[in-house]
Amino acid sequence: MRPDKSELIRMLSLSTEEDLNALYKAAYEIKKQYVGTKVYFRGLIELSNICTKNCYYCGIRKANPDFERYTISMDEALAEAQWCHEQRYGSLVIQAGERTDPDWVNFIEELLLGIKQLSDGNLGITLSLGEQEEDVYRRWFDAGAHRYLLRVETTNPKLYKALHPADHDFEYRKNCLKLLRKTGYQVGTGVMVGLPGQTVEDIADDILFFYDEDVDMLGMGPYIPHHGTPLNHLVESFDADYALTMGLKMIASCRIALKDVNIATTTALQALHPEGRELGLLAGANVLMPNITDTKYREGYQLYEGKPCMDENADQCIGCLSRRIESIGETIGFDEWGDSRHFDARVK
Repeated sequence: MRPDKSELIRMLSLSTEEDLNALYKAAYEIKKQYVGTKVYFRGLIELSNICTKNCYYCGIRKANPDFERYTISMDEALAEAQWCHEQRYGSLVIQAGERTDPDWVNFIEELLLGIKQLSDGNLGITLSLGEQEEDVYRRWFDAGAHRYLLRVETTNPKLYKALHPADHDFEYRKNCLKLLRKTGYQVGTGVMVGLPGQTVEDIADDILFFYDEDVDMLGMGPYIPHHGTPLNHLVESFDADYALTMGLKMIASCRIALKDVNIATTTALQALHPEGRELGLLAGANVLMPNITDTKYREGYQLYEGKPCMDENADQCIGCLSRRIESIGETIGFDEWGDSRHFDARVK
């Protein structure tokens, strides 16, 4: 049954500590029922900060001159994937700025084939590489990727237009989700919560969009302004507590409304609170993406201000995360892909 918009608005508008705790508890109970309390790791490789897009909210937008641009070499990326495999993560995510040039498409295809070879096909692979043509999605799917995250950031066309240059097309981006579904991917999307000009009604519509598109996984997070963007005037007035609460309410509301989708608890939550990712798990998330990128590149991949774990290497990260997850009574799905149960039910 399609979620009720008025009920979504009610949940997203809760403000007292008592009401919020009740919301998170309700979401956690639904999480236990539909997806369990096992956390699935996706080792995150931030492959490149070169981007052809100029989104007004993003720190690595093309027009930001403050970052040294990089692309991790094939050997380095394969070494990171090998480490991920040896640590029994089960899956990884390859994320980068958006590019469509043939050299990039070929590079990704070769990398995917290499990862499948080194892991004997045992590492699950999610891509988050933006808008592409259908044949590119097919090539990457055939090379070994099986999940794809393409965030739309907002489903309000007017707000989308206000946050992007004129050459960014909301309808084209939405159509890419359909191409991904057609190709056979587990399809993920997501939005930012707390965007300038965004209303609670907009966020409720975002959740209804997730339902109508029948998505398999969600990657969402609070909007955190960045000095190197046209929205830099919002940095001084940014309310971290409000952003954290909205991010957690979004996770909980999506879990209650969508039941069996995979939901990631993002590093943006940890940027707002030392235990932000654990709070996300307790609000209904079930996927976590530890950063396994070499620390020498991380300064160059700051989509938002205050990104955590900039100098924490992958070995330190896994020990810390394991302890944190165990401390809230959950377990880690080592050696498991942790595919979306929503996807499994849909394709049966």
